Amino acid sequence: MNETSILINKKDNVAVELKGNDKIPAGHKYAVRDIKKGDYVIKYGEIIGKATCDIKAGEWVHTHNVKSHLDEACEYTYDYSAETVNPEKGTFWGYKRKSGRAGIRNDIFIIPTVGCVNNVCKILEEKAQKFVKGSIDGIFALTHQFGCSQLGDDNVNIKKLLSAVALNPNASYVLIVGLGCENNGLDGMKEYLKQFNRDNIEFFNCQELDDEIEYGLKILEGFAEKASVLKREEISLDQLCIGLKCGGSDGYSGLTANPLVGRITDRIVAAGGSAVLTEVPEMFGAEQLLMNKCESEEVFNAYKKMIVDFKNYYTDNGFPVYENPSPGNKKGGITTLEEKSLGCVEKAGKTKIVDVLGYGDVVKKVGVSVLNAPGNDLIAATALAAAGCQIVLFTTGRGTPFSTFVPTMKISSNSNLANFKSNWIDFDAYGMDENGLYNLVMETCNGKYICKSEKYREIAFYKTGVTL
Repeated sequence: MNETSILINKKDNVAVELKGNDKIPAGHKYAVRDIKKGDYVIKYGEIIGKATCDIKAGEWVHTHNVKSHLDEACEYTYDYSAETVNPEKGTFWGYKRKSGRAGIRNDIFIIPTVGCVNNVCKILEEKAQKFVKGSIDGIFALTHQFGCSQLGDDNVNIKKLLSAVALNPNASYVLIVGLGCENNGLDGMKEYLKQFNRDNIEFFNCQELDDEIEYGLKILEGFAEKASVLKREEISLDQLCIGLKCGGSDGYSGLTANPLVGRITDRIVAAGGSAVLTEVPEMFGAEQLLMNKCESEEVFNAYKKMIVDFKNYYTDNGFPVYENPSPGNKKGGITTLEEKSLGCVEKAGKTKIVDVLGYGDVVKKVGVSVLNAPGNDLIAATALAAAGCQIVLFTTGRGTPFSTFVPTMKISSNSNLANFKSNWIDFDAYGMDENGLYNLVMETCNGKYICKSEKYREIAFYKTGVTL
């Protein structure tokens, strides 16, 4: 970057204004040469749209003179182009679990099978705070509004998702609270969880007890006695899995925060660890780049199917696949979905993609996996954590205070946001300080740094079908 603007790729016919002036807002684009009506607009060396009118060199390039060039029925090819990363070594200090995974927090979760018992779980959370001691980070109720009246895939997926939440290694113990008459009943969850052979999960139905609060508190007190004495141990980075997410992106996101997180991804993977990328609709326009990083044709075909199925989900419901970016994205300088996506996928780094995960699936392979989930911040971040990520690296140009149920590190794309919302932002990526961000991630994993949103633990479900 120079003092005022940046040309990202020599093929580009637009540059990004960094400081802002009376003609071009900061983070927005301007033409570096004349662009005729109907010509492609190029950024990152890729097409981000078409000019809807003649654009003179130096003029502002945005939604008033550019439209998306996305083809809803495009064909995909496979041309492997991932880079090889040099092996590294590293460790973090975490909690070893009997499952073979390691947690970076010592949490106790209370998970309702159905929204009908949310209040019971919240009362249990409040009353159980007196049990927090020793190495326990917290006791948290992870409430949600679903679990009954859902049909088909939704009924299957809520069971998978909540079970996957319970399996996250950041939880030392988990209490699953049912009502007793819901679709997502305890019997189904117990049967699903049986394959994982966990002994740190207990269950009860409120309709079967005289006093569900007293019963639940006895379980939580027992959990706390055992969890409070757990100690951190030195663990190889091959046990770490990071989630990759962006939200409230701006014109700087694809220049600073997302590429910087991509470097962290490469370093974690080089040390034998894993990373998961999701937000399928925010891959549209950049999906071919990711397809070319798939390690095999089998992975390529699975990834292609995920993309095509998600596009069909849009069109089957009467919406174009380019129903994006958001008003905040546009205000921050992002014009089309292609532009947003090309910046978004930078978080995956340069290494190969080894697997494609369905919604509610848990990571199975070392390396970078892609996960089927939408772009919605809390839904996608929940899916990442449910897949087994112990931490989510969340890049943002506009800012957001939320957290999912694992540490959610907010990484700002610009210094103005980092300074203005210092109560939200954990790291300012504008200076592209790779070692600074890597060290902060490690301090977070070691329990030395607590992300600013960590006092919250939230989950959200991706519902796609009918509710009775």
